[in-house]
Amino acid sequence: MLDTIRTFETPEGTELELRTAGVGPRLLAWLIDWSIWFALAFILIPLSFALFGKFGVGLFLIVLFFLWWFYDVYFEVARRGATPGKKAMGLRVVHDDGTPVSWNASIVRNLLRSVDYMPFFYFFGLLSSLLNKDFKRLGDLAAGTLVIYADSAQGKQPKIPEASPAGPPVWLSQEEQRSLIDFAERRAHLSTERVIELADLLEPLTGKTGADSATRIFQYANWLLGRR
Repeated sequence: MLDTIRTFETPEGTELELRTAGVGPRLLAWLIDWSIWFALAFILIPLSFALFGKFGVGLFLIVLFFLWWFYDVYFEVARRGATPGKKAMGLRVVHDDGTPVSWNASIVRNLLRSVDYMPFFYFFGLLSSLLNKDFKRLGDLAAGTLVIYADSAQGKQPKIPEASPAGPPVWLSQEEQRSLIDFAERRAHLSTERVIELADLLEPLTGKTGADSATRIFQYANWLLGRR
């Protein structure tokens, strides 16, 4: 529970380190959003009556409904995963794999807030967050989402020798791709002789030997990491 960093590896070999947000920051973000929500509601009440009279009551209830259910959804999807409260606290919502949250996932996590509030004052949501290593409330568990610190959703590109990117001549499995990238990453810790010795093992793939084989592997690694 003390380690809040979650590491995910993309198919391209890039690692994402996501720092999950605990109950405290999320509670403060929630209080900020609720303050904004109530301020909007109190502004709309007299405005609705002043402009539309009795018809304003129905209009106000409709607007209140959309504010209650879709305030979070709109900001989470259209504003990079962050409501004003989350943004103020440096938080954002993402999928479990670090990708931006979708409409479907955001709707599910926010519709289930009604369950998280039960039986009173967010009890189930708080209990779920405290018992889950990623501080997920019930809505997050159902939607497959995380609340993370916004500055943590950055990929760490492995440091590999620079080489003109070139695609492998044959299809490689994810494990084979990872092996090529690992080899390129470890170049700085290996002697030149050891690098050549290992590169020669891949002569059937590179079509070359010696230093040329190592260079070709570095080219493949750069290409696999999306460097064009």
